[in-house]
Amino acid sequence: MVAARSLRLVFFGTPAFAVPSLDALLESSHQVVGVVTQPDRPRGRGQRVSDAPIKMRAKAAGLTILQPERLRTSEFRDQLTALGAELGVVAAYGKILTDDVLATPPLGLINVHASLLPKYRGAAPVHRAIIAGERETGVTIMRVVKALDAGPMLASTSRAIAEEATSEDVERDLASLGARLLVQTVDRLSSGPVTEVPQDDALATYAPRLTKSDGLIDWTQSARRIHDLIRGLHPWPLAFSFLGDRRIIIRRATLASGPAGSEPGTVVEVAANRLVVRSSDGGIAIAELQLEGKRPMSVAEFLAGHRIAPGDRFTSSP
Repeated sequence: MVAARSLRLVFFGTPAFAVPSLDALLESSHQVVGVVTQPDRPRGRGQRVSDAPIKMRAKAAGLTILQPERLRTSEFRDQLTALGAELGVVAAYGKILTDDVLATPPLGLINVHASLLPKYRGAAPVHRAIIAGERETGVTIMRVVKALDAGPMLASTSRAIAEEATSEDVERDLASLGARLLVQTVDRLSSGPVTEVPQDDALATYAPRLTKSDGLIDWTQSARRIHDLIRGLHPWPLAFSFLGDRRIIIRRATLASGPAGSEPGTVVEVAANRLVVRSSDGGIAIAELQLEGKRPMSVAEFLAGHRIAPGDRFTSSP
């Protein structure tokens, strides 16, 4: 067996999900010679231009940072080549890599993807898995190829999805699991070729990017499906419904019983700290909600300042 050696790595990533992977590589025997991350964008409620999480971490570590608007320029190709990286590592970078980028590191590029491939290829694998009611997910380390998340797999690990877990909870855990699996995989690659298992394209499912419109609740669906939507879209873009002319963001909820005979969307129970809305087959007990432009509130806080009575109805439009 060939002895492991230290590899020169270039890291592609942008959001918080990628930070544990970068940290794990920085603590490993390998050398991160540069970071490629998305250009600075407006962020948060004030839409101020600020550094993304990976840029902040790379700055703190004193790493070379590249932020190309476009990957096809000769300037970026020259900068990437000058890093002298042997292997590229990708974790939620957010752009499709070009053929030139894929061909630059001699050992190619590998990706930390937050699903058990070939299921949930695409931009929002954790959210889409929870929305779909999956009870298990995981992380796959795969070879990056031109087709979206379709490269052969080098390693994977799984975890259960708890009934009340939000996408924020699951993604945070997968980021840590993926970081550990990534370092193990890079260690293996440093010793020689690693077995790569092709994906079965016939089993592939897709996880398209989320939009705010994905959050509209259809109360004629089952309580389970509505519950999965609410937790799958937390912390963004969040589920919502309308109560009269008010758009109500529903941040957290649990399953509850709801009396038969009521129309879906009808408020069937109101107490000091309890608000239950009827679905097609049961109820949703709202735990945390928010008016447009206001701060999140517990249901008790909300009910103390806003009148809601049994028989009121949540709808899909004002």
